[in-house]
Order: sequence, then structure tokens, then C-alpha cells
Amino acid sequence: MSKSNNVYKDAYNRGLRLLEETKSLPSEPELGALLGVSRTTIRTILARMEETGLIAWNKRSKTVLRAPRAGDFFPEEETDTLSQIIERSFMRRLLVGGAEPGMQINELELAREIGVGTTSVREFLIRFSRFGLIEKRRNSHWVLKGFTRAFALELTEIREMFELRSAAAFAALPEDSPVWADLDLLEDEHRLLAREIATRFNEFSELDERFHRLIHRASHNRFIVDFYDVIAMIFHYHYQWNKAQERERNEVAVAEHLAYIAALKSRDLGKVDTACRKHLKSARHTLLTSIPEGQQP
Repeated sequence: MSKSNNVYKDAYNRGLRLLEETKSLPSEPELGALLGVSRTTIRTILARMEETGLIAWNKRSKTVLRAPRAGDFFPEEETDTLSQIIERSFMRRLLVGGAEPGMQINELELAREIGVGTTSVREFLIRFSRFGLIEKRRNSHWVLKGFTRAFALELTEIREMFELRSAAAFAALPEDSPVWADLDLLEDEHRLLAREIATRFNEFSELDERFHRLIHRASHNRFIVDFYDVIAMIFHYHYQWNKAQERERNEVAVAEHLAYIAALKSRDLGKVDTACRKHLKSARHTLLTSIPEGQQP
């Protein structure tokens, strides 16, 4: 499924919820601002709503004819949030462009490429800029400032603090918590990947992100969960810039994850702490060795 299709389906589902709150929809520019997508996407959404009998659309008039039913929504598994779509597209652009310091990032081009509104892209870039990796310039332009060893050390220190706390909280969750079923599924995926690592080693990054995100959610701390978005972007994309020994390091990481999962299931806080620290130490080494020599200060 294309990223533009994901944008459309996510925006369409959110548009359906607007129908539950009003008798008529606002103008196309206002809808675009509300849903964070382009006017082209808004027109596609309105056309589908008209076809399915949800609205009567006559130029500027968009009268709600009925409330949406469950069958009107796209399945959740077919949609990504707008922030996830922008994040992935942004990091993909950095990878393709080589992500050298001084690289130019244009809000309008990025928004057009993804198929979303420029406001949504700008909000994402502003949020990402807090960590000092990009800097705002005039005329909707941003500049990549680069990634230094000092920045990486600061980032890994915070990550380790957060994850050690989250892992301990995870191990203390009750047996009937749904996270244990999620962990079982992730363990099965890890074992399958371990068996097929020779041909699927490049699929580890996505599995790694889902595993650590599950652990961080156990903290029930919005600041930890929010900050992990930035950690994930940097860890799971930055070290892809250096492909040296990718299979070997991912094979080691899968094994460390399985040991980490076993420790979590044991609920032994000592074992959890040991497994977590061992894996995070490896992740720190991987990140630091990915930094080009020119960015080492």
C-alpha cells in the first residue's frame, strides 16, 4: 500500500468522525487544515462520502445525510497516523539524500511528496528541531545540521534511563495484561527472523522499533513514550547509513532481543536489568560506529 493511500485512508476515517459532530462540512481549505491533508486528498474524501450516501455535495454545500456506520471506516490496520507517515517519509528522504550536514529540506516539496498539508509537515519539523538536528531557515527551508558523537552519547544516556525504567514496569504488569500476548507474538516473529536471518536481516529495524515501543508504553509516562519517537527515528534510521556488517549486527541484536524477552517473561528484575543493559550497550556501540569520521567531535 502506498504512503499516499495511507494518508487518504487515515484522513478519511478522521473525516467520518467529523460527520458525527455536524450537519454540514466546512469549506475544502478548512477541511484540509482540520485533517492536515492537501485539497486534492480532501476532494477524493468528499467524492467517496458522496458516493456512499454520507453527504450531499453541491459545490460549496456539503450537507450530512447520515451518520457513519462501522462499515464506512477503513480497517485500522490499513491506516497509519499522519505523524507516522510524515516521520517515515522524512527519514526516507534523509537516507536517500545521504543525510550530509547542510542538506536542504523544503517543507513544500516534502508535503507534496507525501500528499499532506504543509502545516502538518511544518509541525513535525518544528518538533524534530528541538533536538538540534535540523535548523529553520527562511522561505520554508530547513537545514540538516549533522549528527555528532557528543549528541549520540547524550541520546543513548537518556534512552538507557528511560528503557531501564520501562522494562522494570513491564515485568511488574499483571498476568492478564494484553501486553503479554503482544510480547508472545513479537517473540514468534523474532524466532522466525532468526531462522531466516541470511535473507531477511534488513527487516530487523522495523521489528526492533515495535519491540522497544511496546516496552516503553509500559511506563505509562507520556513524556517517555513521546521522546521514544525521536529515539526510534535516530536509532533505526541513522545506523542504516552505514551498511557495514549489517547482517552480523542484526543477527546479534535478534539474539539479544530473545534473551531480553525471556527475562521479561521471568519477571525477575535482576535478569531484566542485565538483559536490558546488555542490549542497550550493543545499540550504543552500533550507533557510535555509524557516525562518519567527519562528525566525530
